[in-house]
Amino acid sequence: MAYFLWGVSSSAYQIEGGWNAEGKGPSVWDTFTQTPGSGVPDNVTGDIACDSYNKLKEDLYMLQALKVKSYRFSLSWSRIFPNGRRESLNQKGVDYYNRLINGLLARKITPMVTIYHWDLPQALQDIGGWQNVQMIDIFNDYCDFCFATFGDRVKFWMTMNDPQGLAWLGYGTGQIPPNMEEPGTAPYEVAHNLIKAHATAYHTYDKTYRASQGGMVSIALNAEWVEPKDINVPRDLVAADRAMQFHLGWFAHPIFKNGDYPEALKAQVLVKSELQGLKTSRLPSFTEEEKNLIKGTADMFCVNHYTSRIVTHVTGAILPPSYQNDRDYTEEEMTDQPTTAIEFTRAVSFGMRRLLNWIKEEYGDPDIYITENSVSTPMEYAYDDIDRVFLYKTYIDEALKAYELDGVKVKGYATYLMDSFQFFHGYQLGFGLHYIDFNNIHRPRIPKFSAMSKAHMPQVCIIF
Repeated sequence: MAYFLWGVSSSAYQIEGGWNAEGKGPSVWDTFTQTPGSGVPDNVTGDIACDSYNKLKEDLYMLQALKVKSYRFSLSWSRIFPNGRRESLNQKGVDYYNRLINGLLARKITPMVTIYHWDLPQALQDIGGWQNVQMIDIFNDYCDFCFATFGDRVKFWMTMNDPQGLAWLGYGTGQIPPNMEEPGTAPYEVAHNLIKAHATAYHTYDKTYRASQGGMVSIALNAEWVEPKDINVPRDLVAADRAMQFHLGWFAHPIFKNGDYPEALKAQVLVKSELQGLKTSRLPSFTEEEKNLIKGTADMFCVNHYTSRIVTHVTGAILPPSYQNDRDYTEEEMTDQPTTAIEFTRAVSFGMRRLLNWIKEEYGDPDIYITENSVSTPMEYAYDDIDRVFLYKTYIDEALKAYELDGVKVKGYATYLMDSFQFFHGYQLGFGLHYIDFNNIHRPRIPKFSAMSKAHMPQVCIIF
């Protein structure tokens, strides 16, 4: 893919709806949001969401009108395999994605496919979810089916989205499904299985499909940039690097460097574990064979980026055992930067350039695709999102500086196609280029100023 991929993004649970349509099985997000008192604002669900399962033509029209070069979307695991396994194959779910992929290619839009975006089939959670080591082989079989079924047309794959968020928020704080609160052990166990699952799927593609299909495989990692509170305080400088390693390096270091966790992560968890009277670290270790399996299992670097923060060294509590306490740093907002509709998530555009440069230096100058970036606005500012246009332009400008001035190999950029169900905010906030009236059963798609502005990003791609 020699040209720059300007595009938009989405994920299955957030836009598709059709939660039980035509044979689809329940996912953990269906179970969670349909349970009274889930904590989602206004007790809303993704049962209908943007109704994209029934509005494929409208979505394709939007994409064509935007003149994007790529569309990142995810596959609903339980729409394809209702119980998570191949024997439950739902052909109507497969047909939906075939129509979507074919429709994109007919419009000269590159499909960028995320195989798994947090919506685990409930049947697999019932056997322990990602805490169960069997998930590595189960996930590999699902990926194998996707490669075999769609890989003749899909050449850009991401095995999973934001595994760090899933491990910590799903198994540490319990904020998202499966709502486990085991902050000292479960996030590390889950991350261990997720990394091995990704690597196994990568090798399946490499051995079975790469020669005939010629595609690329990676993983989409979330990354915030951090700055030390005081550059004259050595401990703050070390804490800033440690923050990058605990968040991004937790997954990127094994995959892009040496097959193992960052030394900062290993040392911190070991020391805290010893102080807690444990004989071994709470952070699992990889065997040499596993390190060799994991190392180099990405053809490009896919990163989701939203904000930047300030980091200060602290001595975290020893008890209770927790990933958060293990880190020995605190985060705060950059109060001189623009606010957004989400607390503690300021729009810090210069962080984009610095993050891209850090990835370049840390991970061997990979090709980088920015697979998510946007700014939230309240739904009452549905159409006139001039502030979003300004912030888009500043973020894109920083990515351009990284490309032109710093030599970072930025190859693509994606923002949200349309407002959708937000995992933490329901339908209170909008991230997309199109407004969706979620009170209207027809879910009309209405372009915002950011979608229509002649100054919007497709013009930037000419520069790239």
